[in-house]
Amino acid sequence: MEIFYFMVFGVLAAVVAALEFTKTGRDRVNTSSPFNAFKNNYLVVYSLMMAGDWLQGPYVYYLYSQYGYGKGDIGQLFIAGFGSSMLFGTVVGSLADKQGRKRACITYCITYILSCITKHSPQYKVLMLGRVLGGIATSLLFSAFESWLVAEHFKRGFDPQWLSVTFSKAIFLGNGLVAIMSGLFGNVLVDTLSLGPVAPFDAAACFLAIGMAIILSSWSENYGDPSENKDLLTQFKGAAVAIASDEKIALLGAIQSLFEGSMYTFVFLWTPALSPKGEEIPHGFIFATFMLASMLGSSVASRLMARSSLKVESYMQIVFVISAASLLLPVVSNLLAPTGAKGGSISFSGCIQLLGFCAFEACVGIFWPSIMKMRSQYIPEEARSTIMNFFRIPLNIFVCVVLYNVDAFPIIVMFGMCSIFLFVAFLLQRRLMVIAESQRSKSEDWAAMKERDTEAEPLNV
Repeated sequence: MEIFYFMVFGVLAAVVAALEFTKTGRDRVNTSSPFNAFKNNYLVVYSLMMAGDWLQGPYVYYLYSQYGYGKGDIGQLFIAGFGSSMLFGTVVGSLADKQGRKRACITYCITYILSCITKHSPQYKVLMLGRVLGGIATSLLFSAFESWLVAEHFKRGFDPQWLSVTFSKAIFLGNGLVAIMSGLFGNVLVDTLSLGPVAPFDAAACFLAIGMAIILSSWSENYGDPSENKDLLTQFKGAAVAIASDEKIALLGAIQSLFEGSMYTFVFLWTPALSPKGEEIPHGFIFATFMLASMLGSSVASRLMARSSLKVESYMQIVFVISAASLLLPVVSNLLAPTGAKGGSISFSGCIQLLGFCAFEACVGIFWPSIMKMRSQYIPEEARSTIMNFFRIPLNIFVCVVLYNVDAFPIIVMFGMCSIFLFVAFLLQRRLMVIAESQRSKSEDWAAMKERDTEAEPLNV
């Protein structure tokens, strides 16, 4: 079965290459030189930030175990990270709208560098502090950078359609190519050079420092609401009112929480799903395969968003249905496949699940730039970071509950729950499309009526 991994990787690589090298004028958005310079600067910074994040991921659990901590203690550390993101991260991330998005991005770099430094200590309290800092940094990573990009894009007068170009490229590089390269680089540091499990965290701190230097030297500051008389509580109330008064924003937040909650649960469950009887699987190679599938999805997303006639709200319904079906495969295969012997290589049902998981990762690759595009359309600029961090509150609660009860439910129950959540996301996405189309139609009718009235005025004089 080992050849199966190489076949899947090879096919995905060929498809990604074909998609990228066969793009026609219809699949590309014509942009300007100033925009390309702006986009490339952002992509370099975003790639460095994601490298700092991806380098740490595969070695966090391993490092804690090397320090002698058991599953329970490690679980508490992970829960602390997500809990910190929910509590402290929401406050710190929301300050970006008032104090400045560039400043928030720099805060992310400093906070994550400090988190990396704590990994040198085996003391549990120090490691817990590192997880708290990491949780705050995560909230900033997924709100401040996007908020800065959207505000700066419009401040410079670029075409709104061009945002989709930056979004799709950022996911293609940051969540695809950079993730693969980071995994390989981390493997070289730990295994080839035998520098120990702390080495990837030191490398991550270096990448973050380089990115911070670029931000300091080339980024300008922008704000959501710089008014001095608006405290944080008022800011929270304003964001809550915006979510409650606009169904589109509320639906978008629910869709994001449902999909990302399922995605993070998948991260915890794919290993036991592919090796339920202790089968030997190449974790690093499978991770690289998943990232390649994500690159495929972002490449498809760039083609879809290049067509102005194709609405994001429309094709994302199909994406959610496919993702729901792909995470239902472990449930089906577990019910149909006979119980095998322990050990050995991956089973036939495991191969089928791997293909389904690659399909899910492709959906993840489409989801990220698409949800970014919808957020840029529906979330008001004055409270962008605050609302985006509000969206992460139910996500972090969900992940904490899953982590706390990961051993309480069979794996097929967990995957079944995720599949249901993704189907609910499809229903909410359909509702969002109906509302958006209705409002768009009313706006067009109003514009046409106003134009007719303007043309009729000379006749009445």
